[in-house]
Amino acid sequence: MPRNLPNAIKLLPDQLINQIAAGEVVERPASALKELLENSLDAGSSDIQVSLMQGGIKQLRVADNGKGIPQDDLKMALTRHATSKIFSLEDLEAVASLGFRGEALASIASVSRTTIVSRALETKHAWRIASDGNEISVIEPAALDFGTVIEVNDLYFNTPARRKFLKTDSTEFGHSEEAFTRVALSRPDVSFTLQHNGRVLSRFVSGSPSKRFNEVLGAEFAAESITIVEEAAGLRLWGVAAKPTFNRNSRDTQYVYVNGRFVRDKLIAHAIRQAYQDVLHHDRHPAFVLFLELDPSLVDVNVHPSKTEVRFRDGQAIHRFIYHSLNKNLATPTGLSNAATASQAAHNPFGHSPFTSQYSNSPNYPQQQTQINLNANQPSAFYGTLFGGLKHSSDSSLTENLTPFSGQNFDAQFAQSSDFPLGFAVAQIHGVYILAQNKLGLVVIDMHAAHERIMYERLKNALDTKQVPMQPLLIPVSFNADRLEVATVQEELSSGLDNLQQLGFEFAILSPNTLAVRAVPTMLQDADAVTLARNVLKDLREFGATRALTERRNELLGTMACHAAVRANRILTIPEMNGLLRDMEATERSGMCNHGRPTWFQVSMSDLDKMFMRGK
Repeated sequence: MPRNLPNAIKLLPDQLINQIAAGEVVERPASALKELLENSLDAGSSDIQVSLMQGGIKQLRVADNGKGIPQDDLKMALTRHATSKIFSLEDLEAVASLGFRGEALASIASVSRTTIVSRALETKHAWRIASDGNEISVIEPAALDFGTVIEVNDLYFNTPARRKFLKTDSTEFGHSEEAFTRVALSRPDVSFTLQHNGRVLSRFVSGSPSKRFNEVLGAEFAAESITIVEEAAGLRLWGVAAKPTFNRNSRDTQYVYVNGRFVRDKLIAHAIRQAYQDVLHHDRHPAFVLFLELDPSLVDVNVHPSKTEVRFRDGQAIHRFIYHSLNKNLATPTGLSNAATASQAAHNPFGHSPFTSQYSNSPNYPQQQTQINLNANQPSAFYGTLFGGLKHSSDSSLTENLTPFSGQNFDAQFAQSSDFPLGFAVAQIHGVYILAQNKLGLVVIDMHAAHERIMYERLKNALDTKQVPMQPLLIPVSFNADRLEVATVQEELSSGLDNLQQLGFEFAILSPNTLAVRAVPTMLQDADAVTLARNVLKDLREFGATRALTERRNELLGTMACHAAVRANRILTIPEMNGLLRDMEATERSGMCNHGRPTWFQVSMSDLDKMFMRGK
């Protein structure tokens, strides 16, 4: 029986090579549009017009006012691996242009009927060249004022198997529109127009980045975003990131650019996720438009034909820089933008350092207000003993607490002060919500969520400085423990690493099934010691002390903070409520609890007027 002999190795025809390359470079009309738009930008265009028919499948036309293609270069423009952008390995390793591989036009022309009309600078007239997917026409004169017009018709007409993979016209247009949006966001200094089936859908005039972000992503995104501008060690990160309150159920509003090139990079995505991790609910996604700029020689853009993947020479440094830049800006206490500052996307809305909490020393602060002292050495009985001579009992009538400052006169001008954007408390609702009056109207505060954030941030700071103060219990609390809980304590005690003490706990083993809690963190001394101990031991057991104190640290501290926060149905005095408001204003990320839920909402006077139909 004859054996199957191997086929002889042959050189593939150029046309087949181009069609194979087209499978990587031109996945769909949106891919072709991206490549053509990038070529227009590399040509120095200031105005780019895009016209699509049937989602770009029937026709894709890009016209620009760039420097054009000289007559002698037109045929080379449709030749694979021909480019004017790099000439050596050194150029490739420090490429600054968007295009550089010399594959896009040749790949597009091999699977479509493509026409290029271009007029180079300081030439008398334009020239035209065409390709029907195989043969390239002769170059002939054409009429065009300036720039270049590339028209791609009947994409994949000669590769029907590939065309079957294309979706409906509306789906393909959706992908094309997204490609257009990405490029438009990257260059606010360039005007862009998008037409589909003869109808103009988008027109962006050149302007400032903030104007372009507003036009493309909407006024709501712009209003709920903060400006990011950070520089360090030759790296620059700028753009806008939405506040945690403006979150999405998908990643549809996430744009990252490296040296002006849109990328999908796992390292950058991870750094951004970490920056949002304890201010965003776990099933929601942040929104942002961020630009990373660095020396082109420090990033490899020649990773994939689509050029959306990059590789950094020092990925750890990039990760740290992006994480710390975003984390710092998101850590600013989340507050109110008044009329004077609403147009500024990045500012401290509280008008003071987030680490300054000595409001009672301010001449603008009403001295009858009392600030809650939530320092690490807070005494027991929580709010009741925080105020010295102030009387408080759990059966205080709600009517008493509705009277601001225990009957003392309150000057309404303080509620109008921009120094205290959360205003001053006027009442408590069902022991859950605090109502406050501020310059803009009414503020509703979830007191447990707000205090949980305050405690969480202070626990983090204390653990970072290894100064979690410990409060010995006058009478140790014993409880029945399972074997794994006892084993966890035994392992920690024998390790000599003092991991439990780092967290502010002291345990003792009384028997094979009994543990005793001898000390707890001072901030948590009013929490249920047994429940708190079980939760801490569970994390240590499941993840190990090292992970619990590093990558799982925030989850562990979040659990501890939840135990320490003031519980619902606790009646507070007006001074206690105001103390909480002042500490919110001084606490990082205070607009969200550590589970990503909001801690307060603003209801403006105009909103209230609408509810009651005032002015109708």
